[in-house]
Amino acid sequence: MDIKKHLFGQTKTGEAVFAFDLTNKAGTKATILTYGAVLQRFVFDGCDVVLGYDNMGAYEAQDKYVGAVAGRFANRIGGGSFVLNGETYTLCRNNGENHLHGGAVGFDKKIWAADIEEDALCLRYTSPNGEEGYPGTLCTEVRYRLDDENRLHIEYQAVCDKDTILNLTNHSYFNLNGHQNGSLEGQEVRIFADFYTENDANSLPTGVIASVADTPMDFRDFHPILERIDQDFIQLQYGSGYDHNWICNAYDGGTVRKCAEAFAEQSGIHLTVYSDRPGIQFYTGNFLDGVVKGKQKANYEKRSGFCFETQSFPNATAYGHFPSVVLKQGEWFHSCTIFALEKR
Repeated sequence: MDIKKHLFGQTKTGEAVFAFDLTNKAGTKATILTYGAVLQRFVFDGCDVVLGYDNMGAYEAQDKYVGAVAGRFANRIGGGSFVLNGETYTLCRNNGENHLHGGAVGFDKKIWAADIEEDALCLRYTSPNGEEGYPGTLCTEVRYRLDDENRLHIEYQAVCDKDTILNLTNHSYFNLNGHQNGSLEGQEVRIFADFYTENDANSLPTGVIASVADTPMDFRDFHPILERIDQDFIQLQYGSGYDHNWICNAYDGGTVRKCAEAFAEQSGIHLTVYSDRPGIQFYTGNFLDGVVKGKQKANYEKRSGFCFETQSFPNATAYGHFPSVVLKQGEWFHSCTIFALEKR
């Protein structure tokens, strides 16, 4: 894998943002930014399959977390607060009454330090104690590695000097016909999950673990993304489409296994997602609005990209039967997600 660095732009406050082009022997390329640890491009067989922007002005203007690492706690925390070790911590309510993706200035808006390693790009960010209301100084590393089988490995690790909570994910929007295609028509998805976490009207898990059987949430076999998305099903109405956490089968706390797939007949591109996380948020870009022009002046309108956000469960602090999201003082968090592309 070859890695090349260049200046991408500057933030509104004058901070330099760099881009790193990761290229493998097949010519597949992933471009990573130091702003938000963003996956800005993912080009396979001449097709750029992730939504993104050409300049820093657009990244700072958009509010859809496009391509970024979300944290400290990706997804939602109900009521913007949680209890840990008997103490209540109050967070920013930036999604109605809920806390979303780390708050007003989460990891997606930070400038990450970057180092080129032998076979990876390592990005580092230190979140100080109390940032966005979270306890402890948290040191986070994200490594991007593109192998010669066209698999993009995203490896996370973190350690904190106090007990805290943690949920990290990558919030890339995929369109397997190309980022500029404008529609998910003809693209289908499979999710290896028998259950999902039921949402309330604010897309916040209620604690109920629901079976996908006999519902539009059943993606155990391939289904077109748009086939059932507007059905008269309350869960789809709540999220204006799919925006839910599926409970990936065969979770054992650490083994990377196949969690989801997607395929576009037009391009012939197939995506497989591997992860060691217990859940995956399948989101169909229901609130993309085209306000900020994308790469090559593309219009990213509603449902022009989908996300596979590997994760711990949203609102996990509220429910004892959800896998724990507590990171103990001095213990290292490790996780891996792989986005694998191939032509079929």
